[in-house]
Amino acid sequence: MKTSKQALGSADPSAVPAKSEHRRNINMVAGTIGHFVEWYDWYIYGLLAAVFSSQIFPSDSPFASLIAALLTYAVGFVVRPLSGIIISPLADRFGRRLILTLSISGMALGALIIGLTPSFATIGYAAPVLFLVARILQGISAGSEAQSAIAFMVEHAPANRRGLFGSFSNMASGFATLAATGAAALVTSSFAPADLAAWGWRIPFVAGGILGVVGLILRARAEETPEFEATALVDQKSAPARLMDLLREHPKALLQAAALSAPAVAYYTWATFLPTYAKLTTGRDLASTLAGSVIGLALLVVIVPVCGALSDRLGRRKIFPIIGAIGMIVLFYPLLLLLNQPGFGVYVLVSASGWVVLGIWQSIYPTIQAELFPAAVRVSGIGFAHQIVIAVFGGTAPLIAAAFVGAGQPMLVAVYMIAIVALCLVVYFTLPETGNRGDRATVALADPEVLEGEHLVSSTSPATDGAKHSR
Repeated sequence: MKTSKQALGSADPSAVPAKSEHRRNINMVAGTIGHFVEWYDWYIYGLLAAVFSSQIFPSDSPFASLIAALLTYAVGFVVRPLSGIIISPLADRFGRRLILTLSISGMALGALIIGLTPSFATIGYAAPVLFLVARILQGISAGSEAQSAIAFMVEHAPANRRGLFGSFSNMASGFATLAATGAAALVTSSFAPADLAAWGWRIPFVAGGILGVVGLILRARAEETPEFEATALVDQKSAPARLMDLLREHPKALLQAAALSAPAVAYYTWATFLPTYAKLTTGRDLASTLAGSVIGLALLVVIVPVCGALSDRLGRRKIFPIIGAIGMIVLFYPLLLLLNQPGFGVYVLVSASGWVVLGIWQSIYPTIQAELFPAAVRVSGIGFAHQIVIAVFGGTAPLIAAAFVGAGQPMLVAVYMIAIVALCLVVYFTLPETGNRGDRATVALADPEVLEGEHLVSSTSPATDGAKHSR
């Protein structure tokens, strides 16, 4: 076991052994690629729902079929908070790596079920039932993924680069959204409508399932985080006891973490419904809107790590959550209004502008969430707040947006997003400044259990200490 300073890095890169740097890089790759696969499989459903809805959820109305597909999409979000509440304490009790390995297995299996399920015309009601089972599996996986990955990456990060390393989780999800959107754009433009509806839409799902196997292998070979290992020496409470400690001792941090996640209502609207929104409201071709979204998403994956790195120098709270939220409040309504103007360039401008402000918000909130909680309840705290908020606002975002459009009030989509983000902005002003340019020993501002665990390790005999370092 390394001490906190050794494990989490120092301001002097030369002080970190080459082997330690090598292992850290392997862990970051495992976390990042695994996170990418998780969210690719998650997003592709929403992007292709308009294509496969009539095949799996047939109805007299194409719009009714789409609503049925989106309702099934939302089921995954309903399951997420249950998974987050139940499984997250297990990550605090038994380790981040174990839960991350299990989560990617469930997500990949769900993608394969969706990609290989025959149509309603072939197997009848078994088709939507299998889709429902797949979304439940993916909901359980997603409910345990985000917070475990955030803790895994931030706890493996050097102390003065936690903002950058924490941003990798959302950079990976941005790449996943980009890849999913690109895959959706590729299949919708490459196949004739009949072939696309019959089997072409299945290709991205099967590819996602296969990628999941790669992510599973990488995660199985990753190392557990030093902070978890240190706190596990001191705190061996059961998972339910950890959850009770979280609710009793960290209510303010839970509210702040929830507010940091709530702009996901805008993220999911932009990621999975904006192309469909443009198609329904302005008659744009779905293939062209998906291609336009790919261009906008390319900005996101650049902005997220850049802002993450800047937060290690400038601080977290003062700039990034607040500026990102203000940008969303100011821009969302005029951007959706601008979509009424024709042209591919207009759509690209709208998509890219939204992704810029979403990227500023996305870059920092994982690291801040990790720094709000001590290691013993870190995954539980992020998971409890994040997954409930995602279920309430993220999972229902495409469905609510579709309902507004169906009711003839498309601009209410912007009003809805702005109202939620405005409430979050109020909470952001209460956030502590968790970032600094120093070499703080723990991820949280204060974490006596981690320090006590590290002290226990440092007081062991040289032989024992050497054995721990050789792991």
